[in-house]
Amino acid sequence: MSRDFIVTKEHRRFIEFANAVRKERTIGICHGDAGVGKTQSARRYAHWDTLEPFITTWGPRNDEDPQSYATASRSRTVFYTPTVMPKHAQLIHEIDHLQTRIGICIDEHLRSTGKVPDTSARNNTDELVELLIIDEAGRLTPTALEILRDRHDRTHLAIILIGMPGVDQRFRHYPQLYSRLGFSHRYRNLGRDELIFVLDRHWRRLGRTLDPDDFTDAQAIATIERITRGNFRLVERLFPQIARVLKINELETITDDVVEAAASILVIGN
Repeated sequence: MSRDFIVTKEHRRFIEFANAVRKERTIGICHGDAGVGKTQSARRYAHWDTLEPFITTWGPRNDEDPQSYATASRSRTVFYTPTVMPKHAQLIHEIDHLQTRIGICIDEHLRSTGKVPDTSARNNTDELVELLIIDEAGRLTPTALEILRDRHDRTHLAIILIGMPGVDQRFRHYPQLYSRLGFSHRYRNLGRDELIFVLDRHWRRLGRTLDPDDFTDAQAIATIERITRGNFRLVERLFPQIARVLKINELETITDDVVEAAASILVIGN
């Protein structure tokens, strides 16, 4: 899990949303503009930066396994991104594959902590997974959505579908799926106060101190706010370029001119 992850209000709102979907064993939709942080929040919730490498390199286990098993047991979540126009058999195979491996990890933790007798049979470990998060849900075909809806009905697996604005309206065309939606969550851009909180972290990473009451800093904040419009991904992309501009020009202060120079290097859509 990334040490640099910044816990924002939107991330906390996502946690509340995901917990509700998981608890109610329902289907939820998370939608928002590109770059606002939907995917990062979902991966963080699923502990996927830790679990994905662990279950991908499947093989002989080592001394780090108990920690990963415990993480899987806390998460009980699979994060999955379908390919563009996925084949339905491939989609189900890949989800089954991830669900089975996470389920085995959960089972190992339960056995090691005595919550499941070590001598009991290892059947249906995939049922230990409580939540499936699917990113880029706009790639799913109607048949894929029906397959997922059927899986939810049969196993009561909670599902979160993440997509761009309008994906929630698209699902209105599939009454059987739409009637099962329990929650809809809109992931928003950073507000001004939260943007300042995020910028303070970035200033400190560059060895500087942000003072919103200082005129120079206030100008830089306003320029970043205008350029990024509170888009989390653009803020993240902007700061490596700011660091580069400072280094090349041997500057110490982040000014609006430095921000403009850094932004000119990036490709920023309207």
